[in-house]
Amino acid sequence: MDESERLQMQFDDNSLLPQLYGERDRHLDRIERELGVSLVSRGNRLAIAGPQASADVARNTLASLYGRLKRGLEVDAAAVDAALKRASLHADEQWGEGDEIRTRKRRISARSANQAAYIKALRTHELVFGLGPAGTGKTYLAVAMAIDMLMGGVVERIILSRPAVEAGERLGFLPGDLREKVDPYLRPLYDALHDMLPGDQVMKRLASGEIEIAPLAFMRGRTLANAFVILDEAQNTTPVQMKMFLTRLGEHSRMAVTGDLSQIDLPPKTRSGLADALETLEGESGIARVDFTDIDVVRHPLVARIVRAYDRHDRKVRRKKDNDSGS
Repeated sequence: MDESERLQMQFDDNSLLPQLYGERDRHLDRIERELGVSLVSRGNRLAIAGPQASADVARNTLASLYGRLKRGLEVDAAAVDAALKRASLHADEQWGEGDEIRTRKRRISARSANQAAYIKALRTHELVFGLGPAGTGKTYLAVAMAIDMLMGGVVERIILSRPAVEAGERLGFLPGDLREKVDPYLRPLYDALHDMLPGDQVMKRLASGEIEIAPLAFMRGRTLANAFVILDEAQNTTPVQMKMFLTRLGEHSRMAVTGDLSQIDLPPKTRSGLADALETLEGESGIARVDFTDIDVVRHPLVARIVRAYDRHDRKVRRKKDNDSGS
């Protein structure tokens, strides 16, 4: 039976407490529900009561969130979940300071050790592969880094690309003009841009070509110099498309390739260009690879549980196939 404990925390800046506790104390409520502890605030003091291990996790979670606020970073529901996850896993590695990305609308920092490694890789490598499930920040952080480098003069333009249609970009079969055909497939990239730049800045830079969003087919024959180039949903490229894209890299450019090898939408027996590239380029210098897991999911907590459930189901299906083929 876990021994009960009562802890006291004291904060030196009362002005940060509304953000720490959340509107109507919703951040405290989230921590209480997750850990089975009681949190009672009085002035700049907070009392924590509950099982010893859970009380320690609550204290470490709140200390981490308070540290974010002291560094000028926001605390939202995703930040609370990330801090809870880190404290629960007893992660002692220091990340958060020094891995921040600055955009016009917000400062973004790593919410997991893998995100910190990814941000570092994007800063230091010319080609970075970000792999893992939805909600881990693969594309969002790459777009944020691209904006950071554009604002800092490291690159002169940003080019964002996706396979426009799952298996072959058959745009002619879709209704509307070219923009209407491709926009639905590229909408997540527009959303990320609007989250980091004022709307008028996004439109201005899109109009000038300083930021370009285009389907993968439009990359053929180009050399992309002085640019930060991002290929999203790369698992849905063919090996030929992936080779074409990677060889567009020009002088003074960076490239980020993101994808989820468990979500391939290509026709059966078609090899993913992302899997092919990872195998072909393994061991080459100047290339970084960061693998995210469900632990890194920073969306709604249910998303991480959904990812884990699908992983378990996939493993069960593979075991059944192996058993059937062996019998």
